[in-house]
Amino acid sequence: MEESEKGSRISGFYKLSIQERLAELNRRVGLAADELAALSGSAGLRLEQADHMIENVAGVYALPLGIALNFKINGQDVLVPMAIEEPSVVAGASFMARLARAGGGFSASVTPPEMIAQIQILDSADLPSARLAILETKSALLAEALEIDPVLKLLGGGPRDLEVRLIDDSPIGPFLVVHLIFDVRDAMGANAVNTAAERLAPRLAQLSGGRVHLRILSNLADRRLARARCTIPLSELAFEGYSAQEVRDGIIAAWAFAAADPYRAATHNKGIMNGVDAVVIATGNDWRAVEAGAHAFAARNGRYTALSAWGKDAQGNLVGSLEMPMAVGIVGGATRVHPAAQANLKLMGVESAARLAEIIVSVGLAQNLAALRALATEGIQRGHMGLHARQVAIAAGAQGEQIERLAEQMVAEKLVRIDRAQEILKSWQP
Repeated sequence: MEESEKGSRISGFYKLSIQERLAELNRRVGLAADELAALSGSAGLRLEQADHMIENVAGVYALPLGIALNFKINGQDVLVPMAIEEPSVVAGASFMARLARAGGGFSASVTPPEMIAQIQILDSADLPSARLAILETKSALLAEALEIDPVLKLLGGGPRDLEVRLIDDSPIGPFLVVHLIFDVRDAMGANAVNTAAERLAPRLAQLSGGRVHLRILSNLADRRLARARCTIPLSELAFEGYSAQEVRDGIIAAWAFAAADPYRAATHNKGIMNGVDAVVIATGNDWRAVEAGAHAFAARNGRYTALSAWGKDAQGNLVGSLEMPMAVGIVGGATRVHPAAQANLKLMGVESAARLAEIIVSVGLAQNLAALRALATEGIQRGHMGLHARQVAIAAGAQGEQIERLAEQMVAEKLVRIDRAQEILKSWQP
C-alpha cells in the first residue's frame, strides 16, 4: 500500500472520534476483534488475570493510551502507542517526528541484549587469590551457565563472559563481585540472569573460599544500549516569528545547560523519559528498571548529566542523538499476559526486543526535542495550557461540549484554575 494507507502519517487523526481512530488503526494494521477491544478498554486486563500478576488484587488501573504519529525509524513507518497521563507528550512527540521525517526520520541501533548478573562474595580470606581462582575457571563456569536454560540456548542466547571485580572501599570493607554477562535474546532478562546467578553461587563460594551473599541482576544495563539520532533540516525549524537559526541555537543552548548542570539535567532527562516510559508501559515492560538504568547511566562518569546531545552539522541543520540502556522484552512477564500490551506490539509491527528498543529510544529523542523547542521559544506552559485546561474543566464539573468551551475561555484568560472554572460554569447556568 501507499504510505498514506499504511504509514504513520495520518492527517487529521486528532479530529476523529475515538471509534474512528480505532477504525483507522485497524485499516492500517489489521487488528483482530479482541485486540481492538483491548485497545479500546472494553476488554483489557481482566481481574482474574490481574490476580495472578501481583498480590492482594482489588482492581485494575487504566491510563490514557495515545498513538504517536509520523515516526519513521530506520526507513520504516511505525505507529507508536503511548500510555501516559501527562498532556502534550503524545502531540509533542508526533510533531517532532514529523520534523525529523524531513531529514529522513530516525536512525536507531542497539547493542546485543546482554544483561549483567551480580554475585557478591563476602568473607574470603585472600581476595586477590580468590579473584584469580574464579577467572581461571571461567570457561567451566560459562559452560555450566549455558546449560541452565535450554530454550534460551536453542535461541542463541546464554552466557557471554564473566568478570570479577574487587570492591575496595565499602562500609563493610573489601569484597568480590562477579559479573555474569548473559545474552537474554528477546526477553527483558531478569528471570534468566537471576536463575543463572543462583545456579553458579555454590561453585563460586567454593572457588573463593568465601560466602555468596546477593545474587541478582543489575539494572545498570550498560552493555545493552539503544541509540537514536536524527537531523532536523534548518528549513523546518522556523515558526511564529522565530527564525530557524534562533530555534536551532536556542535548542542547543538549552541542551548545554543540561549537559553542564545536574539540576537542569534531571528535568531534561525526565522529558526524555516522558516518551520512553510511555511506550515501555504500553508494552507491559518494566519502566522502573528502564528509569533506574537511564539515570545511573547519566551519572556513569561521576556527575549526572544529559542523556542526549544536540548540535549542528556542516550545513547548519540541527542534529540530535540519544544513547541509554534499554532492557525491554517482548516475551515473558506482563508483556505476554496483558492483552493491550500484545495489541500494542502488533500495532507497531514489533517482532524482536531489538526493534522495540529502537522505537522507544527514538520516541525518547523526539520527546526531548519537543521539550527543548518549547523551552527555547514560547515556553513550556503554552503547549501544556490547552490540554491542562480540559482536565481542569472536567474536574470543575463540565460535561460534553462545555469542556472545550470552558477550556478555551480559561486559556484565553490565561487563568487555568479550578476556582475560575467553577465560576464560569456557574455564570452559564440559567
